[in-house]
Amino acid sequence: MPAASDPQADGGVPRLPLRLRPLGVRVAAVAFYLLLLGTLTVVWVALPANVQHGFSALQWGTIVAMMLAALVVAHVLARCRVDADDEGLTVVNGYRTHRFQWSQVLAIRLRPGNPWAVLDLSDGTSCATLGIQGSDGARARAQTRQLRALIDAHAAVDPRDARP
Repeated sequence: MPAASDPQADGGVPRLPLRLRPLGVRVAAVAFYLLLLGTLTVVWVALPANVQHGFSALQWGTIVAMMLAALVVAHVLARCRVDADDEGLTVVNGYRTHRFQWSQVLAIRLRPGNPWAVLDLSDGTSCATLGIQGSDGARARAQTRQLRALIDAHAAVDPRDARP
């Protein structure tokens, strides 16, 4: 029996539900935001008191807008993911969400040098999965193998082939 932290079920197919997220992009987004916040704080403390008191409402608004814009970008990057459940896949790329039934997903590819994995769909199109980032290296390859095992397992048991 697999350990509780092991996402693999018997036979090498991951247990469902499964959530795949990038690590490097999320760490970079948080680090960038904290670096920006720290830099603004250090600059503010280094300013003379008369300059600090001379900030206008427009200048404060600009600082707040910059921080909110950076927070929105960090949130967009951090929420990218691929969720697999019994019904299919949910791909969240930024603020756009795609839902696919297992029968719609033919394959997943992550070629060397590609920025992210790509799903091949039954209608001849493809869908980027920003939740599996090529920059994560071995982690991304392992996540792609997990998803490929799920796609293959669900292709072998097509519900349309089941007859009562």
